[in-house]
Amino acid sequence: MEDLWLLKHDASAAPGEIPRTVRAAAGMQSWRAVEGPWTYIYVPGDLAFPEDATSAGMSWHRLQCLQALDGASFGQPAPYHYVVETDVLAGHEDDLNAWYAQEHLPGLASVAGTVRAARYLDAAGSPRYYACYDLASPEALGSAAWLAVRGTAWSARVRPAFRNTRRTMFRKG
Repeated sequence: MEDLWLLKHDASAAPGEIPRTVRAAAGMQSWRAVEGPWTYIYVPGDLAFPEDATSAGMSWHRLQCLQALDGASFGQPAPYHYVVETDVLAGHEDDLNAWYAQEHLPGLASVAGTVRAARYLDAAGSPRYYACYDLASPEALGSAAWLAVRGTAWSARVRPAFRNTRRTMFRKG
């Protein structure tokens, strides 16, 4: 499991370029939102960046990997990246983490079209939790198998505690 740096770039706030320091980083993965102004760039967590590697509309987030699973379609190209970012109400974190670890992430990883599924924690930021799914096709999200995993009783119990949630489909940039 690999920790990451995430650079979030909101082009609506600052249409500028990504800093050279970031573009030159080895192992960088760049994703552009299918809809909306966001570009997310992931960089291996062992790299350090100078304070001036950002500008308006950009923010760095240190992500600690909580769980990573190969998906049912592991080994296939994954041109899509689906991210669910959320905070959770106080007192509900243990249930959220157990649900993700035991049911939700393994269930979604087992869906055809899922290449990889991973969870991250941004201990210093909000939203705190990131669930990331590398997908062979965005149609995996609407499949009967994906919807069945989302429709469990445990899912129905956990989801009302979500706050500050954003779901974004990205395409390789």
